Amino acid sequence: QVQLEESGGGSVQAGGSLRLSCRAPGFTANNCGMDWYRQVAGKQREWVSSISIDGTTNYADSVKGRFTISKDKVKDTAYLQMNSLKPEDTAMYSCNPGPSPFCLGMYYGQGTQVTVSS
Repeated sequence: QVQLEESGGGSVQAGGSLRLSCRAPGFTANNCGMDWYRQVAGKQREWVSSISIDGTTNYADSVKGRFTISKDKVKDTAYLQMNSLKPEDTAMYSCNPGPSPFCLGMYYGQGTQVTVSS
């Protein structure tokens, strides 16, 4: 397995911005897309956004218009630009290469914490 390099989390006030990064060595060559998820302790994990191999993006309704997902094929890195952050965005954010079983099983990571204060 390959470890994901997730970074960019932190503490911000409501209305602020953060950019999360997720480096997944080889995910471009392995034809992986990328999903971002978030989870609050004690609650179900929530899907946030995805970017496919061809660059198609999708967003959860709760973040649409505020978050932007992108990727840099050369750097094997996906990003999640988060603007107009709200306290309810507070969570542990994790990136997950997919959707093939190979991509799903190849990587692991610990996530990055985002805390938004009112």
